[in-house]
Amino acid sequence: MLTYWNTQNGLTRLEEWQPNCWVQVTCPSQEDIAYLNDTLNIPDYFLSDIADTDERARYEYEDGWIMIILRIPYFHEQGDKSRTPFVTVPLGIIMKKEVVITVCNFETNMMIDFVSYQQKRGLGFTDSVDMTFRLFLSSAVWYLKRIKQIGLMIDRAKQHLHRQVNNEDLLNLSRIQDSMTYFMTSLRGNETLLSKLKFKLPVDELDADMIEDVNIEMSQAREMTQIYNSILDSTMQTYANVINNNMASVMKTLTSVSIILMFPTLIASLFGMNLVNGMETVWWGFPLAMVISFGISGLLWWFFRGRKLI
Repeated sequence: MLTYWNTQNGLTRLEEWQPNCWVQVTCPSQEDIAYLNDTLNIPDYFLSDIADTDERARYEYEDGWIMIILRIPYFHEQGDKSRTPFVTVPLGIIMKKEVVITVCNFETNMMIDFVSYQQKRGLGFTDSVDMTFRLFLSSAVWYLKRIKQIGLMIDRAKQHLHRQVNNEDLLNLSRIQDSMTYFMTSLRGNETLLSKLKFKLPVDELDADMIEDVNIEMSQAREMTQIYNSILDSTMQTYANVINNNMASVMKTLTSVSIILMFPTLIASLFGMNLVNGMETVWWGFPLAMVISFGISGLLWWFFRGRKLI
């Protein structure tokens, strides 16, 4: 889907492309890609690189075209619980003189919020560089929002695990840990890209202030990600030790019960043999075997109970 925005005096929607307008491309169709290639003359591989979900954050310049790939957070809907809840996807920013285009193959809350916020702000962008750094700032803010949501998910999972350790909650924590890995890698890539753009793009004084704000937000997001990742590592290790401890307790109990039941079985086997033992014809033979069996079992139960093995 292509949307044209006039960025001079706040964001207002346009019906068709105009010089220096912002072309927002979301989940592009084949017709949209053909328009970008044939009408706006965007290099083919720019769009294919942006479409690669694993594409790293980077800057590229060719024939006057500038392509910036920024990694932004993306939330998977809860319909499929087996998926990692939070991942990162590439957002492409393509610029050349009077052409400014953003391309994302996913419909993200970040871009919806970015447009809404800029419309409320009512000032638009001074130029494409200003818009680029504002997108960087918006991505850092959304990383912080998603990290706070992850923190709440961790707390809920820990509350469930305090009541009962089950596989589903442990798997949820593992998926959240995968999300933190995505975030840490993408934030490092975005920070490296931002440091390069300070020297690649024409930066004025206002842009320098914006870059400083972006650095602060990204540093905070990276530190919070590291903190929550450490908490997850500690939590997973703790519950792994709890599971191992519970397993050891169960094995001790089962071993003790097996020993207690072994002696009655042994006595019954000895007295039940088809051999002369002197008790075949007396009436108290069977009660004696029962008394011996229960007596030894009782002694063993008392012994294991005293050592807290049962």
